[in-house]
Amino acid sequence: MTTSAAPPIAISPQGGDEGYFHAHRGDLAHRLRAAVSREDLKRLHQRSGARHLAVAARQFGLYATCWWALLTFDDWWIWLPVAAFQGAVILSFIILLHDVVHETVFARRRPGVQRALGLLYAVPCAISASQFTRWHLDHHKELGSADRDPKRANLSPKVNSRFVKLLYMTPALIVIYGRAANTAMREYPATLARTIMIERFVTILAHLAVVAWLWTSLGAEIAIRAHLLPALVFFPIAFTINRLGQHYWIDASDPAKWGTRVDGDPLIGFVFLNSHLHLEHHYFPGVPLYRLPQLNRLLHPFWDTINHPSRTYRELLFQWFVRNKEAHTDW
Repeated sequence: MTTSAAPPIAISPQGGDEGYFHAHRGDLAHRLRAAVSREDLKRLHQRSGARHLAVAARQFGLYATCWWALLTFDDWWIWLPVAAFQGAVILSFIILLHDVVHETVFARRRPGVQRALGLLYAVPCAISASQFTRWHLDHHKELGSADRDPKRANLSPKVNSRFVKLLYMTPALIVIYGRAANTAMREYPATLARTIMIERFVTILAHLAVVAWLWTSLGAEIAIRAHLLPALVFFPIAFTINRLGQHYWIDASDPAKWGTRVDGDPLIGFVFLNSHLHLEHHYFPGVPLYRLPQLNRLLHPFWDTINHPSRTYRELLFQWFVRNKEAHTDW
């Protein structure tokens, strides 16, 4: 059943103009409206439930195919790259959940269906849909603040150490993210906190049940190879590389540069479900993930004018690990 019409075209943050970002963004909204015509924005904000669900079906298909390959092939040179790709597929469900959070799934609001999709997408990555929703919307609202943006305040490394940074690409990420989420949750209403704890318990229990079933029916090697390796080893790597392209290399003097620009290519867009176009998303959070490449192309002249070049993940990894640059600074 449909309800009220979809929200109007918005420039970050979505859902209101309160918060650090609104107070410090200056004339960014005016500059962006001058850079992208209203006709283009109207077209880019068009949402298609069928198109979103087709992307979701593809990702679930990839997830199932990887599972089949990991259960079927014993040759390491087959299952190892499949397990690595499965880590990126797991990440993709967070991206799908992200579109649910911003209500870019359907042309009109469908709260019940969106809630069901959010809960479904949260299972493969073992997170709480409600926690991610609050966490991410607060991130948009408080973008630019070192202590109010929950991602920057609670999840970014506090010690500029290569060893600490490497921990984010290991199973330690699960503990790091859990502690960051718990810290942010202290400020949430009690009812929301209870909902988050229930959702988190259910998703973790689902993963433990799958591991137990694989372990008892097919053996420890299959359980490790088919489930634990993609989820605990390769997902943290995909998650960390993806996050490097969000807000780590920035220019604090200009709100238009409070995100890292990563134009990428079609292969990166496929692997990361266009989430590498993160700065574009912060400019216009109501644009669905499948229209972000079009928005990226329209913004090229604007970025040329303000001298905000595109970065590659190879460049980001070099600056992050080799040169040991600090998060949320101009590298």
